[in-house]
Amino acid sequence: MKESFNYEDFLNSLKNEHPPELWPKVLQALWYDANGNWNASHDLTQDIHSNLGFWMHAYLHRKEGDKFNADYWYGRANRPYPNNTLQEEFRILVDYVVNN
Repeated sequence: MKESFNYEDFLNSLKNEHPPELWPKVLQALWYDANGNWNASHDLTQDIHSNLGFWMHAYLHRKEGDKFNADYWYGRANRPYPNNTLQEEFRILVDYVVNN
């Protein structure tokens, strides 16, 4: 991501019809999730085979309320089940993607 891109820029992008195609797939998935399209977000996330993709997958199942499935994906991502809110985890995910 460009250095000047941040969480506020991400939020401003939500008014667009689609996320930019050049964005990393995880950021596109976060964009769809933020726009209320859990299925599109999940579809993208299923094809990301990395710790970040597994973390995103875990977050989505946590949001869905499927703790068993979320636990599995947090384990695959080598991350503990979070004790923060979904909103806080979402912000952490966006910040992580735009800063790495």
